[in-house]
Amino acid sequence: MSASPSDPALDLPGAIGFVGLGKMGAPMASRLAAAGGSLAVHDARADLTDSVASRIGAIACEDAAAVGAAADLVITMLPDGAAVADAVLGDGVASGIRPGGLIVDMSTAAPSQTRELGARLAELDIRLVDAPVSGGVARAETGELTIIAGGEEADVGACAGVFASLGTQVFHAGPLGAGHAAKALNNAVSAAGLIAAGEALIVAERAGIDPATMLEVLNASSGRNNATENKIGQFVFTRSFASGFALGLMAKDLALAEGLAADLEVEPQLIHESSRIAAAADRALGPGADHTEVVRWLEQHAEEAGTAPTEDERS
Repeated sequence: MSASPSDPALDLPGAIGFVGLGKMGAPMASRLAAAGGSLAVHDARADLTDSVASRIGAIACEDAAAVGAAADLVITMLPDGAAVADAVLGDGVASGIRPGGLIVDMSTAAPSQTRELGARLAELDIRLVDAPVSGGVARAETGELTIIAGGEEADVGACAGVFASLGTQVFHAGPLGAGHAAKALNNAVSAAGLIAAGEALIVAERAGIDPATMLEVLNASSGRNNATENKIGQFVFTRSFASGFALGLMAKDLALAEGLAADLEVEPQLIHESSRIAAAADRALGPGADHTEVVRWLEQHAEEAGTAPTEDERS
């Protein structure tokens, strides 16, 4: 269970800054406010800054520098490492936060970018922890995220109260950048599971097996994974494709895992192929496609090759 707002073990910092109030950032900021944190918030969209601040009782800041000036610990929850660097460096958070302050990047970013950012912040006597999360919007709202942290042990420890209000499991993966590395690899495994399940169901249907029956077999057998349990039946079979996580983000996460492997001079065959499939599906389906629609793209691709039933045959 997540910690309650009155739990003294939370030990939140006196003032917390939060930059990035999108689908994940807004509920995370709300959890911190509910846990008794004093928040200063900012988003690139001024209207979103104002609406979230008003709803959770936070201070609305007109820019990231103002967030830094108002807080000793600042969380960033942004689309990628480049966006984090833009928000932190120059006239960003780093120009306002006091020496010795702590920035916690909870976005999903490339480990190499994180280490580079950490080195630049260290020159300014500012500490950095990378702490990406897993669990999606639903668990962000309930405070049941999994948090994967990288950084100095003392710095990760200083985040304990914040992490306790946002998640139920916290892992210290290693030095700075290790959190982002572990998150990228986790997401790569998740994406590969979805792609593998989608392909298996396409072949099963061609073999005369009811896809619903095949899914039951997978979930009762060793092929069971997160996609078979929580995605295929709910979002693919219903054709809603409404999991809430974008295909473009899945493609980005796979590219991050592929880049990490390249930096380490490893050639991961399955990650590479999963990345190729996700990128091709993303290009074909366009912006706004849900990540579960990769299965729809696999179906279309198989139909073009003559290896899967047509839409008419399925109905």
